Amino acid sequence: MNPIISKLLFDIARKRFEKTTQQPVKSETQIRPLINSLEVEIRHAIKEYFLILIGVFSAGFGLKGFLLPNDFIDGGATGISLLIENLTSISLGFLLLVVNIPFILLAIKTISKKFALRSIVAISLLAVVVHFVEYPVITEDKLLIAIFGGFFLGLGIGLAMRGGSVIDGTEVLAISLSRKLGITIGDVLLLINIVIFSFGAYVLSIETALYAILTYLAAAKTVDYVVDGVEEYIGVSIISEFHEDVRLMLTEKMRRACTISPVKGGYKNEKAHYDRSLIYIVMTRLELPRLYTELDKIDKNAFVMTSVVKDLKGGRIKRKPLK
Repeated sequence: MNPIISKLLFDIARKRFEKTTQQPVKSETQIRPLINSLEVEIRHAIKEYFLILIGVFSAGFGLKGFLLPNDFIDGGATGISLLIENLTSISLGFLLLVVNIPFILLAIKTISKKFALRSIVAISLLAVVVHFVEYPVITEDKLLIAIFGGFFLGLGIGLAMRGGSVIDGTEVLAISLSRKLGITIGDVLLLINIVIFSFGAYVLSIETALYAILTYLAAAKTVDYVVDGVEEYIGVSIISEFHEDVRLMLTEKMRRACTISPVKGGYKNEKAHYDRSLIYIVMTRLELPRLYTELDKIDKNAFVMTSVVKDLKGGRIKRKPLK
């Protein structure tokens, strides 16, 4: 590793250690676990922000290469911004920031400050890309515009979600309302978009609203493909030599209930015996990046298996879809 970066990590780890223990650092060995944790956090953060960056440029391509030049609209906060942009001379980049502000404030209250910060970065980048980056106009065929404009916009939204953020704030509103009303996030998004498309049919035209529905459906299906559903639950099985540390991380840091079962090793001709534990936990797909980050800090060689959970009933499932 670069000596400058190593020194920076050492200084940060030293300050954290001294703040927590109220004792001076006597050797690097004392803070080696903290340094390793910082390295993991930085590595995962780079990967997640890279996904956000690619997602922003993909969404920008969908908007400026397909939707904007042909006066098309979409659903969600982007659709609201496009509607206002069609009715006024206000820049779309500025509108994307303003329309999403209430949703970001809601994210700080209902989800987390870290998630809200990443979303602010993602939405700001999208506003900059839409305002300054020039994309070629791909086609004037309305059907192709609706389908492929929705595809690239949905791809951008999905990649941003994989990076732990959103570029359309209505997802946050949908999460909040789903908890209060007891309905799914998908149903809330559908209701929000029905209102947007109805308004679009009134102020623009019914044809534009119908094409907007096609755009929304293409975007929604693409998002499903990229992140397998906003509210989808994933079952995670973990086998690690440091199973107690993993359990503490899950229950104390991530505040999730888990199930622990003894398992036998059965490699080749070795005598099978209960030498490890299998930890099983259910969470949403959007929480997986954080789980992988925390797990890498404890055991990079842990065996992790994930599977889609189609239905849930009972148990201690904390319904908090985002980090």
